Amino acid sequence: MNTLNRRHFLRSTTALIALPFLESLGFRRFASAAPLVARPKRMIFLAFGWGVTRETWFPDVTQTGTDYALPQGLAPLSRHKKDITIVQNTSNKFSNEAHWGSTFWLTGANRYAEPGQSFHNSISADQVAAAQLGRDTRFASLQLGTPDAKEQGHGPGLSLAWDERGKPVAGYDKPLMAFHRLFSAEDTPLAQRQRMIEDKRSVLDALSADLNRVKRGLSKSDTDKLDEYAQSIRDIEIRLGKDEQWLAIPKPKTALHEPKAELAGRAEINLMYDLMIAAMQTDTTRVMSYRQPVNTVLKDIGVPYTGHDLSHYERSQGDRMEFSQKRDEAQSTLLAGFLDKLKATKEADGTSLFDNVVLAFGSNISSVHFLNNCPTVLAGGGAGIKLGQHLVLSKDTPLCNVWLTLLNGIGVKAERHGDSTGVVKELLA
Repeated sequence: MNTLNRRHFLRSTTALIALPFLESLGFRRFASAAPLVARPKRMIFLAFGWGVTRETWFPDVTQTGTDYALPQGLAPLSRHKKDITIVQNTSNKFSNEAHWGSTFWLTGANRYAEPGQSFHNSISADQVAAAQLGRDTRFASLQLGTPDAKEQGHGPGLSLAWDERGKPVAGYDKPLMAFHRLFSAEDTPLAQRQRMIEDKRSVLDALSADLNRVKRGLSKSDTDKLDEYAQSIRDIEIRLGKDEQWLAIPKPKTALHEPKAELAGRAEINLMYDLMIAAMQTDTTRVMSYRQPVNTVLKDIGVPYTGHDLSHYERSQGDRMEFSQKRDEAQSTLLAGFLDKLKATKEADGTSLFDNVVLAFGSNISSVHFLNNCPTVLAGGGAGIKLGQHLVLSKDTPLCNVWLTLLNGIGVKAERHGDSTGVVKELLA
């Protein structure tokens, strides 16, 4: 048998089709063969706005470790109980705006850290992971979202992701957009796409030269603004380099059909989950985030309130708490279905996607405007953390301690992240 590279292709008369990892093509360990190539590790962050029903979503704080009862809001996850860990008492000490949802969820940044500015952010945990895990994939990371993100409880930003300068990273707000980005073939001829990249580089070179001339004699404030603009140009250059690296390699095929444009609610979330599965199967990316819709899910399950109205159930009379609980169960049901798919999708070495991914599911608030005790569910074997337990940490433990623990566990070495003070030792296997 000839030695084969990690990437293999089937050639037809019209296209090259990237194969998934197959043990028959060199990924099985034979006595005389080279050691088995390590399965790629993946990282997924799933965020929802407006929090949960505090009385019925969080487990009893007196029941910790493995001997605890799943509460009503998490009951749909019962078949996965031994494979999830629920963490209580995490928060971002700098958070002061409940309506800003996921803006600081993965960053732990201080909005007022930059003197004279009313908004500041820092790099998000997914982008820290992408800098290492995304080197060998077509897309360093994939950001999924939802239309009308502000109304869904997510606040400023283009996705959950923020780059190393604290600038928002764009994403795809509909399954159809994400599908085409991941799997639709390029219609433009290769030579023309190469010229397009060269033209863009020429424009960037001209802009860089102009910036150097304009800088002379400017104030420090204006110089700082130009430096930020120059960094944006360098970011584009990096993306062009990535695009050029994959220019001649066709996008992989998927068994998924092109999504319908009008999908919403639970159907939309389920399809986003399917796209994540397909992206992992084809090793198109290893880092993904998704700021999920809430209002469309509520409409889908017959709830007559918005997510914001339900978050204030404690201050209202009537049926809002009941509907808030119904929302919790719907979200947990969707997550349980995603975990089913991760477990059912096998890798070439007999493990599952679930075994090689670490997943975090949660919100920036518990409910109303309470920014402490962020709802947090962890799953997946990719980071080597202890699963099947309920952890009650010290009050106001930085949520970034959890992210730091996951990053280290997935193989991304970092001493700190955001407002972290150290790893969560109770999570360490």
